[in-house]
Amino acid sequence: MKKMKLAVCLATLMGSAGLIGHVTAADNLADFHTQNQECDSCHTPDGELSNDSLTYENAQCVSCHGTLEEVAETTKHEHYNAHASHFPGEVACTSCHSAHEKSMVYCDSCHSFDFDMPYAKKWQRDEPTIAELAKDKSEREAALASAPRDTVDVVVVGSGGAGFSAAVSAHDNGAKVILIEKEPVIGGNAKLAAGGMNAAWTDQQKAKDIKDSPELMYKDTMTGGRDLNDPALVEILSSHSKASVDWMTQMGADLNDVGRMGGASVNRSHRPTGGAGVGAHVVQVLYDNAVKRNIDLRMNTRGIEILKADDGKVKGILVKGMYKGYYWVKADAVVLATGGFAKNNDRVASLDPKLKGFISTNQPGAVGDGLDVAENAGGALKDMQYIQAHPTLSVKGGVMVTEAVRGNGAILVNREGKRFVNEITTRDKASAAILGQTGKSAFLIFDDSVRKSLSKIDKYIGLGVAPSADSLVKLGEMQGIDGKALTETVARYNSLVTSGKDTDFERPNLPRALNEGNYYAIEVTPGVHHTMGGVMIDTKAEVVNAKKQVIPGLYGAGEVTGGVHGANRLGGNAISDIITFGRLAGEEAAKYSKKN
Repeated sequence: MKKMKLAVCLATLMGSAGLIGHVTAADNLADFHTQNQECDSCHTPDGELSNDSLTYENAQCVSCHGTLEEVAETTKHEHYNAHASHFPGEVACTSCHSAHEKSMVYCDSCHSFDFDMPYAKKWQRDEPTIAELAKDKSEREAALASAPRDTVDVVVVGSGGAGFSAAVSAHDNGAKVILIEKEPVIGGNAKLAAGGMNAAWTDQQKAKDIKDSPELMYKDTMTGGRDLNDPALVEILSSHSKASVDWMTQMGADLNDVGRMGGASVNRSHRPTGGAGVGAHVVQVLYDNAVKRNIDLRMNTRGIEILKADDGKVKGILVKGMYKGYYWVKADAVVLATGGFAKNNDRVASLDPKLKGFISTNQPGAVGDGLDVAENAGGALKDMQYIQAHPTLSVKGGVMVTEAVRGNGAILVNREGKRFVNEITTRDKASAAILGQTGKSAFLIFDDSVRKSLSKIDKYIGLGVAPSADSLVKLGEMQGIDGKALTETVARYNSLVTSGKDTDFERPNLPRALNEGNYYAIEVTPGVHHTMGGVMIDTKAEVVNAKKQVIPGLYGAGEVTGGVHGANRLGGNAISDIITFGRLAGEEAAKYSKKN
């Protein structure tokens, strides 16, 4: 009865234009709903918010309006559908739709499309720093003076690939786990990753007769990082990479497609069949497995301070729920998997001034507050000055275009219609080359053969960021590229493919000629993408201080850590990093908890 009744509410809200404005004098969703329903349409009978995740409230949205897939059917736009997004996990309507205040479209934190939504205001993130939160002295002290709200073995901070890997691994090694996430949605930067997961000498490679080895992956990673990586951590990354793929596969992941990313000597980037984006798939698989294990997941919940006993061992963590406020969780071990700081341009620019004002490819929570928590706990930082720009961020729409597009055969040209770089060189070199072109941007050029080889490309076409034409001259006219020169460039490139050697820019792989069907162009420019520096860890993923002494009970995994990637991360190594070290951190944290 409720669903039928409130479906009328939705129809009224949508009007004839489909969620593009409202037809009442209400100022927000709560006002609108109370014109048609009672408060308990959204709230629990006692009128309180259910928890920081707003579990009950989001379930009420679904009971009224249907699943995300059902809503997506009624909210299609010309080039995008926000409800058919890449967010894994459960429906979290309140990520965008606020009740008693204006709504902010979460998608706007990354994208630049025109998201028109009822009762919306401009996106902004006004998040206090860890230092500013220290001013909440009375609230913090009151929380710490109280008994812990929960007691577990391990608390994991961050719900990206590293966090979920740590949580699942810790659980499977006998630990009781709570996973907290400050954002309203899961996935961190991992959900945005499109390229693949690097791994060496896997069953998937063997099935395709690809010759590889952990030693070669180690060498490529060290070379890509300018030999500034921590060799011991790179050894773990490369030697455990096959086991990481096997672990994910056993949990239901499809990593059967194998391509190549920049800096790799062979094809070792694993992704779903057909070349779909790897990140959201991996996070969804990890999330599903966390749900199967009944792991306690708390959204809108921020890790504030690592708590220690008098002997220096971790005894828990102080957290702040967006709605429930401060409380602390007693735990033997804490795993920090909070990601990097590429979204914090002030911090980025303070470390690398040439990146001042750059946009970022990252999700909005990647501001580096986890590093502050680690530092306050005594953790040492390393390699902070090494910050990577991803070379191919779409100028239109703020869409990161996976390196796999180049790996599968696309070329980069400038406005003069000419190639100017080995397309699958390392990201730092490709970014520098693009910034050296007219307009500080370039164009990814490919044809239908490349499009068919990588299903992820259909997403870019659907988003309207990859216009096409049946000739290179027409494509050039559309995009402001010299069409005659572009035609000559593609013909020259095709001849190099035929010869099997790129004598112009020494591109090591030439997978296909560009001569099939329509041609496509995506204008791209670099965006701040990955921060190689972070908290220092040892080979057990234990956080260490400046004297390289272990902080007992504190672990780190993923982009919050430094040392794995050196001065430059290779494409495809991030997913391998977060799965490998997340799994390791969870296992070691569970073992530590058993001893304590």
